[in-house]
Amino acid sequence: MSNSELACVYAALILADDDVAITSEKLTTILKAAGVDFEPYWPGLFAKALESCDLKSLITNVGSGVGAAPAAGAPAAAGDGGAAPAAAKEEAKKEEEEEEEDDDMGFGLFD
Repeated sequence: MSNSELACVYAALILADDDVAITSEKLTTILKAAGVDFEPYWPGLFAKALESCDLKSLITNVGSGVGAAPAAGAPAAAGDGGAAPAAAKEEAKKEEEEEEEDDDMGFGLFD
């Protein structure tokens, strides 16, 4: 992410925190006041992308998804007999193999 994009994100968060509508003009004003060098199209893109979005609710509901993963340090159930660590290792191995398969087909992130 470039500094221009990051500055637009921060400016949008400032506006949302003050319950002010996020517009291209307001983003531009904040960026200029902060002394940020930016391409003139960024504020318009961010304003257009966020015009139909309630940014405050988006931020407050980030971790409230259904089916959230359990905590990594959760203790194993009583009487498990060590099956949980073995299952975790097997699952990690499967995920690693799937990632390798994706890379082989040219779908890797860092090609």
